[in-house]
Amino acid sequence: MTKTALIAGGGIAGTVAALALHRAGWQPRLFESRPEGVADERGAFLTVAVNGLTALRALDLDPEKVLAAGFPTPSMTMTSGSGRSLAVLPLGGPAADGTVTTTIRRADLYGSLREIAAERGIPIEWDRRLTGCTERPGGITATFSGGAPVDGDLLVGADGLRSRTREILNPGGPAPTYLGLLNAGGFTTGPIDAELDRTPGMMHMAFGRKAFFGWAPAPDGSVWWFANPPSENPAAPGDFTPESWRSYLIDLFQDDGFPAAAIIRATDVAIGPWNTDDLRRVPVWHSGRVVLAGDAAHAVAPSAGQGASMAIEDAVVLARCLSDTDDIRAALADYERIRRPRVEKVVRAGRRNGSGKAAGPVGAAIRDALLPLMMKMLYRKGANPQAWILDHRI
Repeated sequence: MTKTALIAGGGIAGTVAALALHRAGWQPRLFESRPEGVADERGAFLTVAVNGLTALRALDLDPEKVLAAGFPTPSMTMTSGSGRSLAVLPLGGPAADGTVTTTIRRADLYGSLREIAAERGIPIEWDRRLTGCTERPGGITATFSGGAPVDGDLLVGADGLRSRTREILNPGGPAPTYLGLLNAGGFTTGPIDAELDRTPGMMHMAFGRKAFFGWAPAPDGSVWWFANPPSENPAAPGDFTPESWRSYLIDLFQDDGFPAAAIIRATDVAIGPWNTDDLRRVPVWHSGRVVLAGDAAHAVAPSAGQGASMAIEDAVVLARCLSDTDDIRAALADYERIRRPRVEKVVRAGRRNGSGKAAGPVGAAIRDALLPLMMKMLYRKGANPQAWILDHRI
């Protein structure tokens, strides 16, 4: 008999988990907490690294189709606040099939994955937030807002950083940790009054005097950008209006030697602010019929560039483990055994990367002096210190 998987969360982790479980012979049902048609631009855009893209191929999904609305970004340049180039580094790839790291709007990736799920007959119910669940012999009953209880064989908690599923498995904690950085993002809509490197495929990262800034030239001529202003306290609703937030960002970068301020001035709406959080070790990933995936289990700071890729890897490994045995509890234990060491190492790496974005004047001077030499040593003779992340294959 076909087993039913109830999936809380229709984002990247949840939708890819639905596709993976469907391929493994399960009957998945997606439950998304947001109403249909409500675009999620939080994060503006994201990068799917080579390891995440090759994991998609394990599901017979073509990354070029899934990420058709994005563009390749295989390289990264790092710049000081004065505009001096510090290093040019690979961002991953090409893989054996030519796949390279790709950048895409978050909403476009969601839409692409959900379209494929619909083509494969996977139902999605909107405005249905998980509220609770009860395990019973032979199955599980989950309750969602806006409807009757639902029976299934497995509940996958892919419900994000503030996961209700994680709360059920881990009463009293852990909670997300604020990392001292705010986030902003946007897409230019007008001409940019500054010289700009438009090298195709290059992601630019700059250590500004007051905040970190990143941007990439898109094929349509626009520039996609993000910023990480340091802040001792997390942002709260009402701290900024759209106008005051945009002005605040322009002022942050006004004196830097790279074109951040000009890029923001050419942007009608600066998205944000939202907080940079990650998630320290989650003690319990699963019970007999409930399991966590993606940010619900291991939220990764954006500085790692691995949030989407870790979620995709989770989904593929989970489906593979469940396809190998009829013992669901044993399959979930195998999934945790395989995934936990890798994702916790990536979370630690992301936290370290983020700490360098908010260095003081002395720390910035030391960083700018030493970084070129450090990068030459780390990447000497074609070595890539990020290979343990990017070259991972399922």
